[in-house]
Amino acid sequence: MIMHTDCGSEYTANLFRAACGRLHIRQSMGRPGSALDNAVIEAWHSTLTFELRSRETFVTKTAARARVPAWIDHYNRERRHSPCGMLTPH
Repeated sequence: MIMHTDCGSEYTANLFRAACGRLHIRQSMGRPGSALDNAVIEAWHSTLTFELRSRETFVTKTAARARVPAWIDHYNRERRHSPCGMLTPH
C-alpha cells in the first residue's frame, strides 16, 4: 500500500512514520507548496463521496467499510470514464 500525503508535520512525525513501517505502508509525499500533487486523489475522493456516500446510508462504519471495496471494483471495471474515451480503466 502507498499512502500519498502532503508534507504536514502529522505525516512526517517519527511516530507516524514508525506506524507506517510496522504496517508495511510506503509513504509518498508531495513537494512543498505544490497543490497539484494531490489533485488526482482529491478528485477520486470527491467522486467516491458523491457516488457512494451521498447515495447510500450506512448504519455503521463496518457497513461502509464493507461497501467501499465493491464500489472501487465497479469504478475500475465497469464505470466508464471520459478521459479513457468512455471506456473503463480496466
